[in-house]
Amino acid sequence: NINEVIGDTVLYFRRRVPRNVNLTYNGLAMAPIEVPINAALFEWVVENLMKNSLDALQGQGTIEVVVGESDSDSIVFVEVSDTGKGIPKSNWTRIFEPGFTTKTRGWGLGLSLSRRIIEEYHKGRIAVVRSEIGKGTTIRVTLNRNVNE
Repeated sequence: NINEVIGDTVLYFRRRVPRNVNLTYNGLAMAPIEVPINAALFEWVVENLMKNSLDALQGQGTIEVVVGESDSDSIVFVEVSDTGKGIPKSNWTRIFEPGFTTKTRGWGLGLSLSRRIIEEYHKGRIAVVRSEIGKGTTIRVTLNRNVNE
């Protein structure tokens, strides 16, 4: 149940965000969405996306985590959005490369590892779907419910 896995991660993270940061999640009130995932690895990816959002907020703003399904029910998506500083379009794919970072204290491994976990282990996709400088970013993880390996 992906709603529960994400929900546990959001609840854990919510206790650690500053008072000026609003963290929302839509999945707790939804019917369970069953997806073949490794819960520990997937939790790590969601937490990494939320940590990056928190860094982008610089202490104030909103992080929104949304889970949903495609009309055909074969695709499940998770989006982590923030109202932070945004990512220049030229970096939308570069942020997933090992070693790429805009942080003064960062190794540039979080998003590259997230991509490996989503694409290689879960056979899904991860990408920036929206980002505007000064307005925020949305990163979407897309998973196929019917993974036939």
